[in-house]
Amino acid sequence: MITEQQDKTATAPHGFDLSVTSGLERYSVQHGELTLTSVFQPVFSLSHMRAIGYEGFLRAHDSLDRPISPIDVFGEAARVGELLQMDRLAQALHLENFALLGAEREWLFLNVHPGTLIEPYHAAALLANLLRLDLPPRRVVLEVLEAEATDLDALAHAVAEFRERGFLVALDDFGAGHVDIGRVWQLNPDIVKLDRIMLLHAAHRADMAATLPALVALLHEAGKLVLIEGVETEQEAQLALSCNADFVQGFFFARPAPGITDAVHAQAVIADATERFRQQTEARERGTASRLAPYVRAFERAAERLGAGESLEEVCWNFLALDHAARCFLLDANGRQAGRNVVLRVDRAEHDARFLPLDDAQGANWLRRPYFRAALVAPGRVHVSAPYLSINEALPCVTLSMAVQVGDRLCVLCGDVDWLAEEVD
Repeated sequence: MITEQQDKTATAPHGFDLSVTSGLERYSVQHGELTLTSVFQPVFSLSHMRAIGYEGFLRAHDSLDRPISPIDVFGEAARVGELLQMDRLAQALHLENFALLGAEREWLFLNVHPGTLIEPYHAAALLANLLRLDLPPRRVVLEVLEAEATDLDALAHAVAEFRERGFLVALDDFGAGHVDIGRVWQLNPDIVKLDRIMLLHAAHRADMAATLPALVALLHEAGKLVLIEGVETEQEAQLALSCNADFVQGFFFARPAPGITDAVHAQAVIADATERFRQQTEARERGTASRLAPYVRAFERAAERLGAGESLEEVCWNFLALDHAARCFLLDANGRQAGRNVVLRVDRAEHDARFLPLDDAQGANWLRRPYFRAALVAPGRVHVSAPYLSINEALPCVTLSMAVQVGDRLCVLCGDVDWLAEEVD
């Protein structure tokens, strides 16, 4: 438990040197033979088209002014058993420099070792620095990255305590290593940072590109804002836009620097990327509509004939004769399937033996499917579902559906179309 008494007794950092470079004041500190200072990389809101925060990064130079990797700095500190002390020093340095940055309302994204949150002495030092700098906790996003052998129960308790004090908490490197959805439930952060590795996979694999929006949607459903880090290329920026991420960070938008970002330039970069996203989205939608047009026409004719009293097997032939049409089936007003799936091509009739237990859908209930509910909302109109995984063959498909009056019964006619990702583009 962090107490007010500990807040008051924690000491402020000493040994900071203030220098002026190109008109910019910046603190640095000597650590052995190394000179340490801060740079800040902006975090942007894609919707607001401006920086909403800055992440502090350590920069180190040796006595000959040669840059030393922060990984090596922290690695050496860990080797000699001083990792938490180095973590604390970096936090104090970033706080001092953030106070000089001139950011009036933006967040400071501050990387913290779990031990900083769990151990009262280090936690009290962080709180004392904020108090001394008159920086309210609501301005700080604590970026938590699990360390090996972290006591997760203790960390979750500490995270909850810091959130109660007004801090925001971000779970870093989601998707890398063992940081997964389970950690989101355990630590309950405000923001989840998706690791760059997920962007790299999505840029080269269509299935991952399709999964990314669903993952972001899942995190949104869990009440988490989503930040995608490591955005370095136009393609990756478009992936971030298409998956509905809230925030982005990376070289494509801005590199780490001692001062605040150029707001006009940043807005122009985001606006240009957003405009290209709009153009690509509209082109994709036109292509999708063009591809679906013959299926919709054939399906409308099938529904018309079904309403006139013809049998399901007779009305679906023209629809099923189209290249990627998979099957037709009929549901009652409660979503229950009447009869078997109607297929036309021999390869569909033979079916993949691996999915034979799913072959007979007579009596199945599809009440939960969005295409069924959408058809009932607007009878007499063709509804086209979003692409989803068909239970019949575990392949992507879209479903056309229409509520049709057949005699004295309201039914929903459905038709599946194979929808492989490479064919959508």
